[in-house]
Amino acid sequence: ICKVLVEVVDVNDNAPELAVSSFSSPLPENTVPGTVVALFSVRDRDSGANGKVSCALDDQLSFSLRPAYKNYYELVTVSALDREHTARYVLSVTAADAGSPPLTATHTFTVDISDVNDNAPVFNQTSYTMYVRENNAATVFVGAVSAADADVGLNAKVTYSLAPVAAAERPSCSCMSVNSENGHVFVLRPLDYERLRQTEVTVSASDAGSPPLRANVTVRLVVLDENDNAPLVLYPAQDSGPASSELVPVAAEAGYLITKVVAVDADSGQNSWLSYHLLRATEPGLFTVALQSGEVRLKRPVTDRDSVKHKLLVLVRDNGKPPLSATAALSALVLKDFSDVRLPHSSPPSDEQGDSLTTYLIIALVCVSLLFLISAAVFAARKVCKSKELKAAHVLYGADNLQSGLADAAAAGTLPRAYCYEISLTTGSGNSEFQFLKPIVPSLPPQRCATARGPDEEQDHDFPCVPV
Repeated sequence: ICKVLVEVVDVNDNAPELAVSSFSSPLPENTVPGTVVALFSVRDRDSGANGKVSCALDDQLSFSLRPAYKNYYELVTVSALDREHTARYVLSVTAADAGSPPLTATHTFTVDISDVNDNAPVFNQTSYTMYVRENNAATVFVGAVSAADADVGLNAKVTYSLAPVAAAERPSCSCMSVNSENGHVFVLRPLDYERLRQTEVTVSASDAGSPPLRANVTVRLVVLDENDNAPLVLYPAQDSGPASSELVPVAAEAGYLITKVVAVDADSGQNSWLSYHLLRATEPGLFTVALQSGEVRLKRPVTDRDSVKHKLLVLVRDNGKPPLSATAALSALVLKDFSDVRLPHSSPPSDEQGDSLTTYLIIALVCVSLLFLISAAVFAARKVCKSKELKAAHVLYGADNLQSGLADAAAAGTLPRAYCYEISLTTGSGNSEFQFLKPIVPSLPPQRCATARGPDEEQDHDFPCVPV
């Protein structure tokens, strides 16, 4: 009996096999390096060298393979990811055995990168300049701003607004607004070039991410001038008063400078260029006006046939479209000698001036009358007070109040002491007069009164004493 042993020699007829245990996709773009994306295992049914398997990754920039344990491998990130640069990675992992010829197996991992709000909006210009003509209509469109966001979804949704400004800048910024959806810029109210020639606002663009990111840009609004201001004559003054006269010597030659019309225009550019024209004159051939400077000169010498007094009307016109104009009236006197100046009499005051003067005169008259009445009342009051003081100084109440140097009338007569006496001394007569007044004590019975007429006679009367 013979025992035969047959040894089967392995042939590399089995390719490696790759089994994925876990896989993460999409990945946020802010994933830190070293994050595990996939875990997989490999095996080969052959034996020996034919069963030894190695793995390789075709992209070694952002991802790599590292052995985990036994025949398991990990697919990990090795650098920062940027969705705006690469939104998707297609990774091929190749497993090859050591046979001859080697057999391989390939597995593909598709890794999507999800967006993170890491990009602020970006304007397509660093600054904007927009123009509007003055006296514009309300809510007029003047331009638009545009910003883009490299993110996607809500992170890329851009809204526009005016950035907050300081309180001192609010009046000039309140004339503008911006549409939050499309960035259209509007001027809300009519503007005046003479008051506001330009203004600046800051437009902010923000996305809808969390947290939101924003960017700012400066928008400069330039107001363009319109010819809406007529020339203003500064000299000679065109007020309502009498116009002053320019003096011209009779011996003046042609080209003699009489005066100069001075005018200004609040507009700018061509709208403020002024020209001067002689519109009307008493002697049109005697005077000339310089077109650019407004100088009024003699066109020829003065003759005896020329009038002494001349009136001129100068037209001042700007260069706008349509042109606006103003007139300047002036007078000129031709004199032989400046020491004998006979200026025309000023015109009578107007009705308003006369009414004003009448009002002032009435007010002055009332004040003087009141002052006179007050003075008279004060004078009368003082006279009354002095009279009362004089009477009080000469009234004696009862006999007990008589001075010791005077004779006691009650001692010789029949009058009671309770009666009052008033002594009146006159300078015209040497006699003294006594007046009987009402007694201090009321309801006294009537008594005999003695009246002294002189030192040697005395008369008795039987009647009640009453005040005289």
